[in-house]
Formats: sequence, C-alpha cells, structure tokens
Amino acid sequence: MKNVITGDDVDVAVRTGKKEIVVCPEDIITSIAHEIAEKNGIRFVQSKDELSEEPLPASAPSTPSHSLREDPDSTSNGNLETSRPLSQGLVSEHYKTPPFDMEYWRKQFPILGHYIHVANCSQAPQSTFTRKAAIEYLDSWDHMGMDWERWMEEIHYAKEEFGKLINADPEEIAVGTSVSELTSAVASALPLDTNRKKVVVTDAEFPTVGHVWLANRKYGLDVQFIPVKNGIIEVDDYDKYVDENTIITSACDTYYHNGFKQDLKTIIPKIHEKGSLAYVDAYQGLGTHPLDVKSLDIDFLSSGNLKYLLGVPGIAFLYVKKEIVEHLHPAFTGWFGQENPFAFDIHNLIYATGARRFDSGTPPVATAYIAKAGMQIINTVGVENIYQWTNGLSAYCLEGAMARDLEIASPTDLRIKAPNTAIRVPGDSHEFELALREKGVIASARNDVVRIAPHFFTTLEDIDYVLDCYAELLDKKTNGHRLIYGKMKVWNLG
Repeated sequence: MKNVITGDDVDVAVRTGKKEIVVCPEDIITSIAHEIAEKNGIRFVQSKDELSEEPLPASAPSTPSHSLREDPDSTSNGNLETSRPLSQGLVSEHYKTPPFDMEYWRKQFPILGHYIHVANCSQAPQSTFTRKAAIEYLDSWDHMGMDWERWMEEIHYAKEEFGKLINADPEEIAVGTSVSELTSAVASALPLDTNRKKVVVTDAEFPTVGHVWLANRKYGLDVQFIPVKNGIIEVDDYDKYVDENTIITSACDTYYHNGFKQDLKTIIPKIHEKGSLAYVDAYQGLGTHPLDVKSLDIDFLSSGNLKYLLGVPGIAFLYVKKEIVEHLHPAFTGWFGQENPFAFDIHNLIYATGARRFDSGTPPVATAYIAKAGMQIINTVGVENIYQWTNGLSAYCLEGAMARDLEIASPTDLRIKAPNTAIRVPGDSHEFELALREKGVIASARNDVVRIAPHFFTTLEDIDYVLDCYAELLDKKTNGHRLIYGKMKVWNLG
C-alpha cells in the first residue's frame, strides 16, 4: 500500500528521538518531510523486506519508476513506456487516501474504464446517475405525453440541490439555459435612474460574461476591466477600479484559463464598501471547494452545470440575495418569471416573488433532471471531501509537472488555485488535446495551454500517466530540446 510520509511524520520522529524512518519503495515522501529530516539528521531507510541495504538520502526521491496503468499495452491509453518516477507531491497526511469510496464512485463513470478524464473544467463525464435521470425524463415524456406538474417539481428539486451547494434556499435560486442568459437578466434588472453607471469586470471572466456587460453599454453603462497580471487578479486592484460610481462588480470565482481562484472573502467587502453590488460567476470551480453565499455576502452568483457539477449544457442557476431581490425588475424576462405563469395575462407584468422573477421562458426540463442527479453526487460525496482530495491532486500535479520540466501557467500557491492546472504547449493547443486523446487522456485546450482538471474520481496514478504523456508529446514536438521551465515551490498544502 502506498503511504505518504509528511512533515508531521518526521516531527514525531524528532520528538521521539528516532534517527531513521522505515519506508517502502512505493511510499511518497513529501518535500517538507525531506527538508525536516535533513535538518534533523534523520534518514529514510527501506524496509528490510525490500532487500535494500542502502538508506535513502533525505534529498532523494523515494519512489521507483514504473508504469501507472494496470495494462500498459492497452491501446486505450497508448503504449507509453515511462522511466520517470512517481511525482513526490506535497501530499499531506489528509491525502493518503480519499475520504470516500473511490472504487465505488469510479465505477459510476463508465468512461473511466477507457480514458483518463481530466477535462472537468470543460465537460464532466457521464455517470450512471445522470444517464438514469435522462432516461427517467424520456420515460415520463413517453408514458405521460405531457406531465408539467411532475416536470415543475423536477425544476424545484434541481434548484434545491444547487442551493445546498452554496447554502441558499430554493426560493433564492433562478434557473435558465446558460450563464450568458442569467447574466443578461441581472444586467437588465439594474436601475437606469442612478448616477452609478460604472460596471467593473475582471479580465479573468469567461468571455461571455464580458460580452454581456459590453452589450449593455448602449444603456449608458461604462464598462471597465481589471487586468490580469502574471496570471492573477491582484486584490488591491479592486480598490483602484471600484468606486462610488460603480453599480456592479463582476468577479469570477475561478479563472477559466489557468485555475487562479480569487479571494472572495477579501474582495466582496471591498466591493460593498464602495456601494457596488457583487456578481460572482462560479462556473469554473463550483463543486470543488466550499462556497457559502451567506457568509461571503454575495449579491448574485451564477453557474452552469456541465463542468464540476457533473451535468450537461443547457441549464444554469442564479442565486439572488433575498434582501435585494424585490427591488430588482429584470427586463430580460418571460412567462415563468411571473407570479402566476398560467394566468396567461398578456397585459400585466407581475413579477414572481423571490429569485423566480429571474426565470424567463419555458424552463429547461430535460436538463434539470440530469443537473439534479449530477449535483446530488456532489452533495453526497461532500464538497469538503472533494476539496480535500482535489487540493492534494493539485499539489501532486504541480510538483509532477515541475519534475518533468513542463511550463506551468497556473498559480503554485494552493490558496489561490482550483483543481485546473494549465500547461503551456507550443503550436495549436487543440491538436495537442487530440494527441492526448490518442493516448487515452481527455484534457481541455484553451488558448496557449492544455488544462489538466481532475475531479474526486481521479487518482494519483492518473495524474502521473497524464503528465508522462505531456512530457513525451512535448519532447516529440521539440525534438527533445524543450526549454527547461525551472523549479518552483508549491505553497500552502496543510
């Protein structure tokens, strides 16, 4: 069994006066453990059962070279023969094993039997639960012809599951077909009879969000962008851009390009201090780390469903703070945003109470079935548990990428990083994505990077195989003359 030797393990050895720590060849010794051991004169020695007479130096890797797939000759994963060791990884005591039944959950995603799926920042794999939900809708449609009462219940249940993710009630959740639609609804609800005309948007927003705000300039809005600097948005820049003329500030939770995660706990008070509303697009990371709209005091939060929430395109959700919702009157609306959609009153506009006033036309029923099932998986496994595991995978991936001299475009400080690790590639990144697929790896290209975005069902072995595929393909592209990226440090894994 693979164990992870952490700094805590070495501290215990120091306190008890030990000068040696016995390890097995498959064990992982973290960098912190190496540093503490070297400082205190402690050696790592292999178990006598392994017939090794030489101790492992505190500064050396502790894991042997071996292929990571049970069937290395399988055509589904390519015929990569790797001589690289397992990444050491800053994997703490909490990450030795996942805090859930990995074997059970992997079986619920059939594609994992054929591919390593690390494109969750783009599209999650299908699960047995979401497939069953899709069939349930089709059966309802087939047997009942029309079952709107039941279908509206499913819309409510989907809102309920989304609310659980962010600590909100179903009455605070609206549903639409995309974040583009819901952002447009928010923009259309802003009052025009005010001196506040500035909208602050970050360069880290997904382009569709920026497009919506720019389209609303015809109503007199002044859209200003906070720049991305070295792959991140600097917190202090909010002080420079958000002022007393700002009506709303659009700050994504996670940057789609490289997985940079904003410090919303610090940012939201800065936004509110200037009297601005706070809009958060959480699409790029929701489901992988805790996000509580109440404790963060967020005014609006939106997310689609097809990424880490394990769903499909065609549905998205919007949280609206109940303290402000009754003061908002969206012009982007429809009959399901009315108090009584089935009154069929064409002459009067009577908004629904709560966030439902941000619903618009006929809701996306079929996708609601699937979305509910995907979010139920996340809520069952637990966001805290998912965060614990994916944060460990993030550290493991970063150090593995550094060990293979891959150029990382993502932050290396885990306090500001989501699971997405972006690796820069030369030439057409989409072609690189396709080359990975030929090796049995599903990753996601964006601009100059191909992103490795694991989820809770991803293993350490998966990460190693993926990184070896990157290294091999890059060596082929550069004839073995890749620019050495250089060593960095992975920060802050507890």
